[in-house]
Amino acid sequence: MTASPDRLRRALRQQLESLEAAGAKQLPRPSVAVLAHAEIEAPADLRCSIAPALEALRLEVAACTRCGELARTRTQTVFGVGDPGARLCFMGEAPGADEDRQGEPFVGRAGQLLNRIIEACRLRREDVYILNTIKCRPPNNRKPAPEEAANCRRFLDRQLELIKPQFICCLGAVAAQNLLGTTESIGRLRGRVHPFGDIKVVCTYHPAYLLRNPSAKKQTWDDMKLLMRQMGTPVD
Repeated sequence: MTASPDRLRRALRQQLESLEAAGAKQLPRPSVAVLAHAEIEAPADLRCSIAPALEALRLEVAACTRCGELARTRTQTVFGVGDPGARLCFMGEAPGADEDRQGEPFVGRAGQLLNRIIEACRLRREDVYILNTIKCRPPNNRKPAPEEAANCRRFLDRQLELIKPQFICCLGAVAAQNLLGTTESIGRLRGRVHPFGDIKVVCTYHPAYLLRNPSAKKQTWDDMKLLMRQMGTPVD
């Protein structure tokens, strides 16, 4: 499938940033053959250029001990998973017990529901990027403390800087309030589009909340339809 001009520009910009970070000062002149195939190969190049930087950040996260209690009680950190060149990120609040055990976000019952939501949007889990506000499980699945979210914010910001999504779907109040810097309830935040720099943000209920309150699934689906319209891929 041919890449869009916007996708190509993003791929080129991210490749150049990665090369600059690695110390490159000069680029060889591309051949005509390379230029002829650039449009086809850009998405793969995009993933390859971001992956090493994300891996370096993941290792930095794994060694972090800034939150003493979380560092002592975690099994492992939970960095993120998905397409490093994704247009859309789903962002939750924190890892739970299943995520802490497996090292991947949204793998428990809430994750299974999220997978179904993604599929209903005519996407696959591997087409998006999934991450959390913080990278360690709080004991007893409590909400992240403000200082814990603050300690982890630089990791979150760097992840988003590398992935450069065009859209973020915040799952639940904790994710939405931390990302957008607001105290508004999720009920007031959902149903509209919020700016986060150049990124468009849609907020909705966390899948774990939907498991406890199935009647809210209709509102969440309304939010997904809003998100898909913004992305240019409307669903019924």
